[in-house]
Amino acid sequence: MSAVSNFAPCSSGGRSVNSVGRDTMLRSSPGITARISWPFQNDAFRIPQLALGRSGSASKSPRIRMALVDERLARSGNVAKPSEILAYDLVQGALVRWSSVVAGSLPDPPTAVFLHGILGCRKNWGTFARRLAQEFPTWQFLLVDLRCHGDSASIKRRGPHSVASTALDVLKLVGQLKITPRVLVGHSFGGKVVLSMVEQAAKPLARPVRVWVLDATPGKVRSGGDGEDHPAELISFLSTLPKEVSSKRDILNALIQEGFSKEVAQWVVTNLRPTSPPGSFSSSSFSWVFDLKGIAEMYQSYEETNLWKIVEEVPRGVHVNFLKAERSLHRWALGDLQRIHAAEELASEEGGGVEMHVLEDAGHWVHTDNPDGLFRILSSSFEGVKT
Repeated sequence: MSAVSNFAPCSSGGRSVNSVGRDTMLRSSPGITARISWPFQNDAFRIPQLALGRSGSASKSPRIRMALVDERLARSGNVAKPSEILAYDLVQGALVRWSSVVAGSLPDPPTAVFLHGILGCRKNWGTFARRLAQEFPTWQFLLVDLRCHGDSASIKRRGPHSVASTALDVLKLVGQLKITPRVLVGHSFGGKVVLSMVEQAAKPLARPVRVWVLDATPGKVRSGGDGEDHPAELISFLSTLPKEVSSKRDILNALIQEGFSKEVAQWVVTNLRPTSPPGSFSSSSFSWVFDLKGIAEMYQSYEETNLWKIVEEVPRGVHVNFLKAERSLHRWALGDLQRIHAAEELASEEGGGVEMHVLEDAGHWVHTDNPDGLFRILSSSFEGVKT
């Protein structure tokens, strides 16, 4: 299994490989090799040739195909600068192969895109993606830092900072990487982003794509109950804190004192990064890796964005899966569930698909509350794919 990254990882849970230089082979644990490489940028981005809808004429073009993990390029050191769109990791199964010859000489490796929620980062999905790569070694998994989050916060993006603009960022990235996603997974805010990706991508889709919306609905956003996160309140409180702090523990205690759960507090402080360079012996302070003002705009857009239309008029070849966390009671109204079930019946008649799932023994943080259950449910999207 290999991991390709275009930026150093954000400070977050889960094991990760640091980006230490161009095309460097690292061994993070026995049997796992990581190559740090960067994508080419000399191809213009065009919406009709996005991963979700590539024309037949494009696939027959005699243009040279980009190789993300290509031994010949690695030895020559002929790589381009990091992506200027979004920071990402590409976790690849051991059997993934890329073509470096003429387009179409090898099929695309099946790819899944994983998107985090508000105040998260791509590393939230790291452990889960590596598990998937071991179980499904012909697949690769693109983990993205959304705009204003993690390492992407240093990449200046034009406003408005909305669900739609965030989705367009990801579409541009997969277009730049010449990746054709077969699976899109978004948690919370990321759930609306993957729906917006489908709405904005070329139609009809070139081949089927499965969309997973994890513990989010297409419309009205409802705050969590006691013991769950309250993003608007959390963003508001974080805006009162200094941009540079001397202790993670002080911030952790301040969040808990303010009434946020210990789990939420621990998750938030993973967004603090030492300001001193690695290896420095000077006393270190910490700064936030996110753009909080931009994130506030994104969360407001999340509350205001209504994507029921894409669910109730799901395009042919698209299968939308909603996953409700069993203990996430306040996010789901009876009307939401009834509307999704009605869309299920309509989609089956129109050649698309809508399906509802429930993850038992889990609150909103589905990939940490019950990773085994989530793995079992999502695995259906990766089984039986011809490569």
